[in-house]
Amino acid sequence: MARRQIVLDTETTGIDPKQGHRIIEIGCVELVDRRLTGNNFHVYINPQRKSDEEAIDVHGITNEFLRDKPLFHQIAQEFLDYIRGAELVIHNAPFDVGHMDNEFALLNQGYQKTHDYCQVLDTLIMARDLHPGQKNNLDALCRRYDVDNAKRTLHGALLDSEILADVYLAMTGGQVKLNLNQNKNQGSEQQQKELRRLDSNRPPLVVLQANNDEQLAHEERLNIVNEAGGQCIWRAE
Repeated sequence: MARRQIVLDTETTGIDPKQGHRIIEIGCVELVDRRLTGNNFHVYINPQRKSDEEAIDVHGITNEFLRDKPLFHQIAQEFLDYIRGAELVIHNAPFDVGHMDNEFALLNQGYQKTHDYCQVLDTLIMARDLHPGQKNNLDALCRRYDVDNAKRTLHGALLDSEILADVYLAMTGGQVKLNLNQNKNQGSEQQQKELRRLDSNRPPLVVLQANNDEQLAHEERLNIVNEAGGQCIWRAE
């Protein structure tokens, strides 16, 4: 069965949903068997409250822009149908999942928690395991894995999801350089690089053995190392 993953990011009015903060943007990128499908999900949401100024400084989404956007209850079922059964790939998952769980709970319509519908993979935990003691935010990972995020002057849920998809594939050793700046309306094509698999029927590698003269020259060099007081690891017992 094909493995379906949804790389997901949200933008919000503020940090803590317990203080009444709400989701204002959801961006999702679909991967099936580690390939971008183009079946993405993106929506802006009217949170019915103002965003903190600090949050606006981060994502650049103004209160005025959100006034005519749909409410969460208008997109909830479509969103749930999109993510249901997939593995969500999220950077700092507790933040996004916490806001998602809060939004579903506020509907008071019997929706369950996100973990009841999806598995969740936290790429921040993965990055900390791979690079302990280093910065592991998305910008740092882009620099580490040579992922182009030149257009990321502000946070945006869909853009961040596209970048995270590239970072995740690089961290897990798969395809890289996904040309995230593609625009279907301009007719540009998705570019992907895949792991090169060697033919199982390829001829065996040729192993070249040192001849007698080369062996003697090698032993003479080891003798020089020993005479100089060095420790020759090739002769260590």
